[in-house]
Amino acid sequence: MSHPLVLIPARLAATRLPNKPLADIAGEPMIVHVWRRAMESGVGPVAVATDAEAIAEAVTRAGGTAVMTRADHASGSDRIFEAVEKLDPEGRHDVVVNVQGDLPTIDPRAIAEAVRPLSDPAVDIATLVAPIVREEERTNPNVVKMVGSEVAPGRFRALYFTRATAPYGDGPLYHHIGLYAYRRRALQRFVALPPSPLEVREKLEQLRALEAAMRIDAMVVGGVPLGVDTPEDLERARAMIAARRTS
Repeated sequence: MSHPLVLIPARLAATRLPNKPLADIAGEPMIVHVWRRAMESGVGPVAVATDAEAIAEAVTRAGGTAVMTRADHASGSDRIFEAVEKLDPEGRHDVVVNVQGDLPTIDPRAIAEAVRPLSDPAVDIATLVAPIVREEERTNPNVVKMVGSEVAPGRFRALYFTRATAPYGDGPLYHHIGLYAYRRRALQRFVALPPSPLEVREKLEQLRALEAAMRIDAMVVGGVPLGVDTPEDLERARAMIAARRTS
């Protein structure tokens, strides 16, 4: 450990917010804001993996790196695996960080936190969680919960991910944040596996790794970053970035 490469998968096929990566926020496309946050993390080189020339052009125009990938990938994990193989066929980068392309306000420090568990050689994949503080999120199936055992202060070994309210009983619940750091060999193994039964049932890709006995550890961060999925989310992101620039 380690020579990480940060990859941001992005495509134009969103249904609720068409052309989402190119949505304007403070004069720049959203994907450029995500790229800037990833660069600010200091984790390692950053590239956007996309199947759209317009996205690649927006990133390169801002001074970033983009890599073209196939249009038929089933998930961002598949897209970043193709991208890392194209960008680094020699295998110099042993860690691949997957940052979703719809997180324009993510704290760069959270991206850096996601890599920390991989200092433990027993960990295959690392991710992030945040405590659930709103009561309605405890029962919301759109809020994915991590069930885990604490192995160090602020770090859990993930035992399960679910859309149900879990674990049962008194105590905190943790909201899973879909940002991952993979050992490269773990990513290679993961994308070669077929969808697993629990993955299909819960519609949660990370369960494929757990069912294959891969270890996922999660770092606790202070809050859940805003994911932009709707026009209302986009307006919130615009307001947040405008506030940062005037503060």
